[in-house]
Amino acid sequence: MIINKTNLAALFTAIKTSFNKGLKDTTPLWSKVATLVPSTTNTTTYAWLGQFPRMREWLGDRQLKSLALHDYSVKNKKFESSVAIPRDDIDDDTYGVFTPLFEEMGYAVATHPDELVYTLLGAGFTSLCYDKQNFFDSDHPVGNEDNGIASVSNMQVGSGEPWFLLDVNRPIKPLMFQRRRNYDIKAMTKDDDESVFMRDEYRYGVDARVNAGFGLWQLAFGSKATLNPANFKAARTSMKSLKSDEGRPLNVMPKLLVVGPSHESAAEEIFLSRELAGGGTNPLYNAVEILVVPWLA
Repeated sequence: MIINKTNLAALFTAIKTSFNKGLKDTTPLWSKVATLVPSTTNTTTYAWLGQFPRMREWLGDRQLKSLALHDYSVKNKKFESSVAIPRDDIDDDTYGVFTPLFEEMGYAVATHPDELVYTLLGAGFTSLCYDKQNFFDSDHPVGNEDNGIASVSNMQVGSGEPWFLLDVNRPIKPLMFQRRRNYDIKAMTKDDDESVFMRDEYRYGVDARVNAGFGLWQLAFGSKATLNPANFKAARTSMKSLKSDEGRPLNVMPKLLVVGPSHESAAEEIFLSRELAGGGTNPLYNAVEILVVPWLA
């Protein structure tokens, strides 16, 4: 290839095509459990977390609820992935061998939010959420000065790999994916670029400013106990019994089970088998959707 501005622009178009193919052909999983939140600053504060506005019969004046403000914040982080192509490979028309690499870069971009979100979910036993307790904790404070404060649990103790039961059917999901600047692929191909002049290579890379954060702990239950029918039922009952600070049912309906590869077989046996091993109909058949994610391994 004759290396000039026109041909380098055509090459970059081909690279972006391969990148976009890898991006398009990949189905991300993060949106199942996380709400997309656009960010406009370095750090976004979620003062409204923990509020569950409910309707009431309008008798007399409106009753204005004073919102308890929280200072839970998520700071955007910068991420990048970059490669360098020697000028000789372009000059000799061998740049086509890099096509799969840029498809893989597109795949990496598509799954990066998955990695952030599900890694954070797995860290929920040791990471604080908006109420200053770990996201999965045994003593979340629930209530107000009038009704008193009670400690509420959204976890089961144990020594095994964690599994998670989630309600993901509400406008606010258990986690958040915060996006300040979307993923974008760029190139350094000008003759006066430092890499071209000093190393005789062209550089291509993608970057973004994003992060993951915790949403409402009430919509998630984490367990390190054995994944079996008894522990699942206890987790489900606990979630369905949750109430707001005013003592009103939250109507939590968990329908998604998130597990790592080590729990995949147990989950399939409990929820995908129509018949029990000892005979009879399985009452938990299709009770939840099973989502297996590698970032919980």
